[in-house]
Amino acid sequence: MAEPLTPAVFRADLAEFLHQRPEEVDLDENPLLAGLDSLRITTLAERWRAAGVQVSFLELAERTSFAAWWELLSERQSGASRGDV
Repeated sequence: MAEPLTPAVFRADLAEFLHQRPEEVDLDENPLLAGLDSLRITTLAERWRAAGVQVSFLELAERTSFAAWWELLSERQSGASRGDV
């Protein structure tokens, strides 16, 4: 199983695909304008599902900032830890 999703892991995952250091990731940036294409977004969604967060490509693609992604992921993760589905 993959590492649990934390804010630090989230930033590190984004940084890997953006070819940046985690501290350089601007959470207010639009993922598409930052350079993520559909394949990279799909790969990130798969990685985060492996970490136990149920999220789809479409749910990510509909959001216009990395901060909005984290909001969705953290809500889903806390829901999963309470047993919500």
